[in-house]
Amino acid sequence: MARLSALVSGLEAELQRLGYKESTLVWYRGCWRRMQKYFAARGVEEFSLDAAMAWVDDACGFFGKERAGTLKQTDVYLFRVAAMLDDYAVHGAVLRRYSRSVSKLDEAGVETVARFQEQLRSAGRSVSTVRTYGTLAGEFVAFTGTRGGLGCCDAAMIGAFVATLTGYQFKTVEQKLCAVRSFLRFASAAGLVDEACLEAVPAARSSRQARIPSVWGPGEVARIVEAIDRDNPCGKRDYAIILLITRLGLRGVDIKRLEFADFDWPGNRLFVTQAKTGNRVQLPLLKDVGWAVIDYIRHGRPDCEHPQVFVRHMAPIGPFSDQDHLHQILVKHARAAHVPVSEKRRHGMHSLRHSLATRLMESGTPVEQIADILGHQDVRSTGVYLKSSLVLLAKCALDPDAPTQGVPR
Repeated sequence: MARLSALVSGLEAELQRLGYKESTLVWYRGCWRRMQKYFAARGVEEFSLDAAMAWVDDACGFFGKERAGTLKQTDVYLFRVAAMLDDYAVHGAVLRRYSRSVSKLDEAGVETVARFQEQLRSAGRSVSTVRTYGTLAGEFVAFTGTRGGLGCCDAAMIGAFVATLTGYQFKTVEQKLCAVRSFLRFASAAGLVDEACLEAVPAARSSRQARIPSVWGPGEVARIVEAIDRDNPCGKRDYAIILLITRLGLRGVDIKRLEFADFDWPGNRLFVTQAKTGNRVQLPLLKDVGWAVIDYIRHGRPDCEHPQVFVRHMAPIGPFSDQDHLHQILVKHARAAHVPVSEKRRHGMHSLRHSLATRLMESGTPVEQIADILGHQDVRSTGVYLKSSLVLLAKCALDPDAPTQGVPR
């Protein structure tokens, strides 16, 4: 373990290098002095998170307030002081979730990111991907700017950047690393970094097969659908959208992009170009889904010239933005149906796709067919839904009372 005095000295230098304001540093120094006095009074020289949290608790009664739900922002700030020291001791970096300032890109960095985004556009990447990857590449370029610039990028610098991602959810880390890898591929081809940098970007440690998808029970889905008020325009729209997901398994992004030309009404077919895979698939336009869409078009959709079928109903009237994941639609009707919604349970539109996949799997639908319905390119992405089905898991369970054959006791 590091001595507290050495750790504080190193962390202060790092915060200065990151551009923290002097007024902020003055506040941190005051906290560090108080912590050092607390440690000295108890004869403690080496830093540990337990000892630091004891200081936090002594300073503001942190744990009692936490149990009582009465923590103030100033109490949380003290907790961050302790957590930041612990993160620096472990990773040698200030994690982004505690950073109080964002490094700015210089003119050269802005130009580099713009060229990267232009390449993504030329490659046919979606608008949302171009924007997201540009933002994340900007974060990485700004980080390199604090360590000598992009030209000094090497495995150690990439490792330091990866350390700042500790604490993020797996999917967030995966997205950030994918963006960095894509940017470094561009930068390497442009001669801005050494090609070896690409090999230094690690793969996100996948917990995919350990993750259990969030699903709704069949009864919950039915209650949500029944709770939608179809006597008003928004209700007609929301009803059609939710049916397209629960019955056909469409992604929210594909629903937002649906145009009138995608519907083959005489043939009862729907053609969808999947945003995630780029594949154009043909789906049967089920009767209840088709009539829900027709009802919305005839009696609910505002008058506008946009080719998208589903639009926002508040001015300015138009298509849903790329940032809108339609999450609020599901939450609104789940609450109206008195179906529990909480932070511990993922409740985005994607959870309805998870529910459909689980029901199809329980009914004996081949996993390859489910993958086609959901637009999965790899059946392993579909197989994960076995874990969300108690019915299927029960079939896999071993009877502890059954005799075992050929197994040594």
